[in-house]
Amino acid sequence: MVNFSFIHAADIHLDSPLVGLSAYEGAPVELLRDAPRAAFRNLVDEAIREQVNFMVIAGDLYDGNWPDFNTGLFFAQEMGRLDRKNIPVFIVNGNHDAESKLTKQLKLPKNVTVFPSRKAETYPIPDIGVALHGQSFRDAKTEENLAINYPAATPGCFNIGILHTAVEGHAAHAHYAPCAISDLVDKGYDYWALGHVHEHNILQTSPLIAFPGNLQGRHIRETGPRGALLVTVENDKPSIERLFVDTVRWHSLEIDAEQAQSLGDVVQLSRDQLQSLLQGETGGLPMAVRITITGSTRAHGELFGLERQLRQEILAAANTLSDSKLWIEKVKLATTPALDKATIEARSDAIADLQAYLDEAGNDEDLQQKIVGELMELVSKAPLELINAVPELQSIQAGDVKDQMDAVSQGLIAHMSNGGGAQ
Repeated sequence: MVNFSFIHAADIHLDSPLVGLSAYEGAPVELLRDAPRAAFRNLVDEAIREQVNFMVIAGDLYDGNWPDFNTGLFFAQEMGRLDRKNIPVFIVNGNHDAESKLTKQLKLPKNVTVFPSRKAETYPIPDIGVALHGQSFRDAKTEENLAINYPAATPGCFNIGILHTAVEGHAAHAHYAPCAISDLVDKGYDYWALGHVHEHNILQTSPLIAFPGNLQGRHIRETGPRGALLVTVENDKPSIERLFVDTVRWHSLEIDAEQAQSLGDVVQLSRDQLQSLLQGETGGLPMAVRITITGSTRAHGELFGLERQLRQEILAAANTLSDSKLWIEKVKLATTPALDKATIEARSDAIADLQAYLDEAGNDEDLQQKIVGELMELVSKAPLELINAVPELQSIQAGDVKDQMDAVSQGLIAHMSNGGGAQ
């Protein structure tokens, strides 16, 4: 057996539609829309640069029933680049591919092999002593264990299993083609190239069982570097190196505002952490950042109701730090008042009277029902995109008004306390 290398990628989601971004002022829509394609171009560039022997794509190349045939033409064009370098590509279709019209209609270059869905098959590469085993999804909701019916390992070969799966322990992902790690180990393969889970994860080192993670983060729940795996096999032993090919990177910053006295202090704290983030991001990629302000702080009252102004001021600070490389996706307030409820109740002024009134209102079920009815009517007129983008509206839609009332009460008390009430 000769030494060789290959790229293991998954969850590319070419031309994935952007959900809800229009609700965010200033979103770099074109940049984000092109990001999956740009990341895939980078992946092909890496394959050519590294002169790999082949590429594996473990499902979800496309993104559901996406009707734009240009998506498929783009993929075929990139496969043509690999074909001219004699790099074959082996693909299993995942749950999103099974929904896609493109999967069934597109004629691909001769270097691309898509595993069938009727049963698992084996494709050998004799000149380097490799056997690849895989099975595509026939239906999007493929819920049976595909792994147990994969072929036995081919003697004298380096055996690679390619599978789109929700392995045990990954409950956050849809439970498609579920299997246990023991199901994979029992096959006697040397490497399992998995897809479906969007986070990079090495499940086991002997044999190597790996998720590469998705190629490009698409929203705030997919933060940090994204890409594929370069797998190098020497003397039958595989080793992996992460290849970062993403072109836009998502980050989440939590900023403790305990020491802040004002909105201006919070903006300065945010600016300092954004500057540190930029200095630590050596690749120079554009970044989309969500900032969450936390902590028990005297600034809580001044921040009350000023989320939009706070975002605008943080965005202005971000623009002074970077030339169009930094976008503030959202600023979330999760602060609490520096004054606790017991301290307020011990006072003998208008602030204490207001606290007592709000407590009484919060326990008045008739008042709450009236408020629920009025808010539900308001939310029913709001666009779905706006509701999806604003957690408070989702809470109201679900009938959870008490938490919203509590938050408003805390903010109002803190705001008035900062406005000159007796300390």
